[in-house]
Amino acid sequence: MERDDLTARVIGAAVEVQRVFGTGLLESAYAGALALEFDLCGIAFEREVAIAATYKGVAVGHGFRADFVVDRRLIVELKTVDFVATAHRAQLLSYLRLSGLRLGLLINFHQFPVTQAVHRVINNS
Repeated sequence: MERDDLTARVIGAAVEVQRVFGTGLLESAYAGALALEFDLCGIAFEREVAIAATYKGVAVGHGFRADFVVDRRLIVELKTVDFVATAHRAQLLSYLRLSGLRLGLLINFHQFPVTQAVHRVINNS
């Protein structure tokens, strides 16, 4: 599956979740619904994936838990905030660097329509 096709399918699943739920719920509700929608759409994913952090080559524990790792190449992080701040994007970029993955999507279900609240973050390092 091509990367653009994968991101389009993930965004389509998010649109469906917001169509059914609307806005105003907790992030955990959207995460559960998105997992079900991924299953229904045949999108391979892992949920709450622990990613190890290393410092100067030494493991120092888990650096974070990704909301979703889709098709072992895309991190999807969910938010339910009034606006996505620079710190949210920076956090996702750090996740990408730690995981070694190149692409992440930050999806804010609080904003309508959700298609206007998808932020693509790329790890160029």
